[in-house]
Amino acid sequence: MRCKFIAIGDVHADFERLWEALRAASCVDAAGMPTLPVCSGLYQVVLIGDLVHPKTEAEYARLIGSDTFDSSDPEQLFLAAREQVKRLERLYAYQRAAPRSVHILLGNHDDAVLHTDYLLGTVGGLSHVEFDASRGGVLLPDHLRAWFQSFLRELRVGGLHFAHVGPLPAMTSYDDLFYADHVHKRWWQETPEYVQMAGIDFGVYGHTQMKDGIMINRTNGFAMIDALPTREYLEVLVDTSSVDEPLSVRPVPF
Repeated sequence: MRCKFIAIGDVHADFERLWEALRAASCVDAAGMPTLPVCSGLYQVVLIGDLVHPKTEAEYARLIGSDTFDSSDPEQLFLAAREQVKRLERLYAYQRAAPRSVHILLGNHDDAVLHTDYLLGTVGGLSHVEFDASRGGVLLPDHLRAWFQSFLRELRVGGLHFAHVGPLPAMTSYDDLFYADHVHKRWWQETPEYVQMAGIDFGVYGHTQMKDGIMINRTNGFAMIDALPTREYLEVLVDTSSVDEPLSVRPVPF
């Protein structure tokens, strides 16, 4: 029997594009619920993490329906949090409808909503604090917070491995060392052999934006899929009787 994994890169609050990808992959119906192939397990949906925090001020502004966005303005932070919560509620309902077939990995931005010790932002001065009550934001609702806490740090299916950052166990802990070490952004270029060293037949990772679309390293057996802005998701076809190596791996435009 063959099974298809549909892996989608970092969302960063671009839920409209996420739903477009799921529709293109025949994973969501007209009511916003999982399709029969998803419910039956024939299709496995994997979201690679970082559901929250738009990447730019322009994207925040678009989210709240404004011309500008100021991350020091409590009113705008409230609006940014409210709009993301609305969209998270829809995804929450979708995942709960097929919990064995819809897998969400914990990205470092998702973890930062749960643990506000680390202030995430951009080099341009944008701060992601809309879910940080100590910095003018609001708390994520309790049921969504519990949902975030249930997200996987990694997913292994036979020789397949899905994680937000990379193949090493240390890459799933978002602590002081994680934020101090640039290897988490560069490993796929500098030490791609990490995948084979970890005993993984094929790995799927996000975290680092691929501006030219999904990158597949067939020599070392992995794909970097933070490419939602370029309108691509990854399709991995496997034989369920032997999931050591995928039958095919391909980026799919939508």
